Amino acid sequence: MVFLKLFVNQISYVFSIKKLFFICSLFPSLAQAVIANNNFAQCKVNLAELAETEGFSPYITQTVIDGISPIEQVISYDKKQPEFTQTFEQYIKARVTSYHVRVGKQKLKQHEELFDSLEKEYGVPREYLVSFWGLETVYGKHKGKMSIINSLATLACDERRSEFFTLELLDLFTLIETKQVTTKQLQGSWAGAMGHMQFMPSSFLKYAVDGDNDGKVDVWQSEIDALTTAANYLNKIGWQPKERWGREVNLSDSFAYEQIAFDQYYPTRYFKELGVKKSNNQPLSTYDIEAELYLPSGHKGPAFLLYPNFNVIMTWNLSKSYALSVGILANKLIGASGLKLSKKQTKVKPYSVTKMKNLQNQLNTLEFELGEPDGIWGPKTRRAIRLFQIEHQLIADGYPNDDVFSTANSVINESKKAP
Repeated sequence: MVFLKLFVNQISYVFSIKKLFFICSLFPSLAQAVIANNNFAQCKVNLAELAETEGFSPYITQTVIDGISPIEQVISYDKKQPEFTQTFEQYIKARVTSYHVRVGKQKLKQHEELFDSLEKEYGVPREYLVSFWGLETVYGKHKGKMSIINSLATLACDERRSEFFTLELLDLFTLIETKQVTTKQLQGSWAGAMGHMQFMPSSFLKYAVDGDNDGKVDVWQSEIDALTTAANYLNKIGWQPKERWGREVNLSDSFAYEQIAFDQYYPTRYFKELGVKKSNNQPLSTYDIEAELYLPSGHKGPAFLLYPNFNVIMTWNLSKSYALSVGILANKLIGASGLKLSKKQTKVKPYSVTKMKNLQNQLNTLEFELGEPDGIWGPKTRRAIRLFQIEHQLIADGYPNDDVFSTANSVINESKKAP
């Protein structure tokens, strides 16, 4: 049911994409509004034409768009996101800190009545709302000072994710046009996220709630509005109130990694059959739920079973490291010990994008097809690495460790020597 709900909630976004491509097909010159051509001035012209076609007023198509300018830093930030440049251990250590836990517990007490009300109405436990808050802006300390309009326009005119950010920019124009926000408010992150909880314009447009009943939604200044909107958002995209995000687990030294395909869900009873236990070595619950095994650092690092609510967290931010941070911090806010990393794990060095691309090219050459190399350890790459490991009798954890890199190099070199 969770996956069905998530699918249904994405339909409107799919239709928006189709609408944008339909517009561009009718007006070929507008296609450049969502394709980088190293000419920001021309992209602005195309954006103005697209906005006019969408029915926006001259205030948007002329005044607002005329005032847009590119931010060079934004493209640099987009290419160096920490989810892709840090190990899991580095990522967690930097984000789930004693400060996050201490202040988060204070926020739980400060807004106790509000959280009572939100849990009753939306079914989202308070520790998750506070965890998102802490990870997004450190409880409002770092909401971002970049121009949201300029950031979104910069990304809309860049080739990598042009379609997505063009749609976000159009939604921002709607918020401005309907006076739900003012241009003076529009400061936020380099990616165009806003306020305490860092909502993108599309999320604000669909899910914003006036939690303090003052007649407006202000996610920058009103903690109540921001938290209420977050609860509404998570509820609407499929949060299951009686289920947790997942849990850390222990795998035996003889665990049969080859019996598990990563990024795939299995009944928890299957993991019990394979000897998986809770982190305290107690048996897994008999609760009937599907789970995915995730090894963010391979077989030498921590192991997690991820439940359907984990996918809801990833709808907020499509990064497993981020979603794990949300879950781990939420656990610590209500007294759990949380993830304990050994010194050996924290010394793991991140692989470079260049090194990963080289491995991806090698795996493609060896017919473990994973698509266009991008330097990212995603589902297709995990699958290809796992199959390569099984074929070469390595531990099939899907992780790009030294054994994988060295074995791939050896196999490629041997293939070149073959007559």
